[in-house]
Amino acid sequence: MVDVSNLSREAALRIALAARALPEIGVGTLLDILHRRIQGELSEESLQTITVTDLKTGFASVDGEEDGEDIGIGLPALKEAVRILWGESDAEDLPEPQRDAPPLPGSIRVAISSNSAEALNGHFGSCLRYLIYDVSTAESRLVDVRSALEADFSDDRNAFRANLIRDCQVLYVVSVGGPAAAKVIRAGVYPIKKIDGGEAADILAELQRVMAGSPPPWLAKILGVDAEARVRFTRSAETA
Repeated sequence: MVDVSNLSREAALRIALAARALPEIGVGTLLDILHRRIQGELSEESLQTITVTDLKTGFASVDGEEDGEDIGIGLPALKEAVRILWGESDAEDLPEPQRDAPPLPGSIRVAISSNSAEALNGHFGSCLRYLIYDVSTAESRLVDVRSALEADFSDDRNAFRANLIRDCQVLYVVSVGGPAAAKVIRAGVYPIKKIDGGEAADILAELQRVMAGSPPPWLAKILGVDAEARVRFTRSAETA
């Protein structure tokens, strides 16, 4: 295993994102190839020396394809990976989070697993980022955007991700496995699967309607509704 203890955060993010641009290539494999192709430390500067030929030859060596012509990775993917390693990935059009804004009265904090834009379109264990919102019945506010790429360098990726959203009460995901969901719950976060995903604004608007109406017991507890009222919500649901 390549030592990444001295890897800068920016270099680590580039490598993790580049690995995602390459079909079925893990971060560990890419790290090994970069380590063999770059003399000295992996850094933002040294990553800019990597070429498409370097990656093609490196992957061919791993697969035993000496000519590099049958490695199963297309040229567009290799070019995109090199572009990312060079630090030329496009910035996404996300609104600026209101990180210093005071909490909304009566709000809860919600994380949304996302791969692009302001959308729920990511799996818990592989999404690029978590969009963090403060949500009240009257308003929702984007307060942070947290990259999850560094999780790929962690010994326990799911625990790393759960800790990343530990200050949230609710998590929306397209999918999450049982062991990962257990770690999310242990972090005090309630996971909700919506396999079809959707725009964050629509997801949060639906949550706001539930908050303002008769929330289920788990949500009522988060909102601070007393136990007697939570029983009434449950009975109302049973007789509806």
